[in-house]
Amino acid sequence: MNSPLDSLARLRAGRTKRISSYNRDGGNADKITIAPGEVVTIAKMRGPGCIRHIWFTVAHQDPMYRRNMILRMYWDGSKNPSVECPVGDFFGQGWGEEYLFAALPLAASPKAGKALNSYFPMPFAGGAQITVENDSEKPCGALYYYVDYEEYDKAQPDLGRFHAFWSRSRNEPTEGHENEWRLFTEFAKNLTDKFNHPIVDAEGRGHFVGVNYYVDSPTPLWYGEGDDMYFIDGEPWPPSLHGTGTEDYFNSSWCPKEIYIHPYFGYPRVNEQTGHLGRTHCYRFHIEDPIIFHKSLRGNIERGHADSLTTDIVTVAYWYQTLPHKPFPALPNRAGRQNMPPIGPREIHRWREAWRQLQGGGNLWGHEPLPKAFLEKLEKKASKGRKALAPAKNRAIAEAEMMKQEEMLNRRKGRK
Repeated sequence: MNSPLDSLARLRAGRTKRISSYNRDGGNADKITIAPGEVVTIAKMRGPGCIRHIWFTVAHQDPMYRRNMILRMYWDGSKNPSVECPVGDFFGQGWGEEYLFAALPLAASPKAGKALNSYFPMPFAGGAQITVENDSEKPCGALYYYVDYEEYDKAQPDLGRFHAFWSRSRNEPTEGHENEWRLFTEFAKNLTDKFNHPIVDAEGRGHFVGVNYYVDSPTPLWYGEGDDMYFIDGEPWPPSLHGTGTEDYFNSSWCPKEIYIHPYFGYPRVNEQTGHLGRTHCYRFHIEDPIIFHKSLRGNIERGHADSLTTDIVTVAYWYQTLPHKPFPALPNRAGRQNMPPIGPREIHRWREAWRQLQGGGNLWGHEPLPKAFLEKLEKKASKGRKALAPAKNRAIAEAEMMKQEEMLNRRKGRK
């Protein structure tokens, strides 16, 4: 097996170029400023070529600038952006926060995650343009940046165009109540992706290469019983790629709650409160195992098993594909991109007292079973959602898939 460094000695075609914020008059004010509401083009390149590296650092009066500054990229003269994403979320910084993050294609490096880097190759044939919008009521006092790229004499064949899509969802539990870990009734059976959080919805030929997943959980229960599902080229249920749980998709196991950094996957930011209450950032890059599609790709993930939890999920999906691409849904406005209020001890105490009153008050500790009448009411309410989760057509398919699995397992009985 060759070393990954072997290619460094191979002579390359093209010319290395850079567009940066350096002070053109020779001074040391190596930055640009962006007024509130202003959109600036920070780089415009003629094609063909390929962006090799992008570096940002920002000084801003708005503490939420990483959600309120929008990064857009356009390839080959397209009017629709192939990248449209808040700056922080694109580079691996959720909720407008600053923390260290290191993966192969993306990194947030010292000081305290303020330096933002991308090493995704971004080829183009007919030019490229990068813009930054300051969607804030306060000015951006300084944006420092490098865009390092290569110019070519002719377009490189068989290269897809880089895409990144920001998606946010906050859901109502499909059964009408949060029923994770069978705390109220039996698990529902989910045979559809209709209620899942959307990650990617692409049309054309390409391959999916990764996702940053930012979840804010308002419950101490484990948020990650949700399965990932990727439907390739318009296929019906079940999809070609069906996972077994959120932590499994992100290459970990058993409800992790510890920081872990790997070039391809990890948890750079984990919840710090009771149980799994609060914010967690997971990432998975399909560097060795891209998801290939020829016509379309629809990828999503459950919010808890059978979409039984209310969560605030933001994902940034990264992929390459042919142009033109399917236009993205409209990016939520500034208010629609802000964080949910944090849940803390005061809120938990209110939950406890509400439970005590439901039980009739008195000298209760908190471990007592719920009233039978209340559980029966929940079960009745859940029936409508369970029918939607398991359409009749998919139930028949599921039975056939179970039989195929049993045949494949070829269970062998022990012999005396």
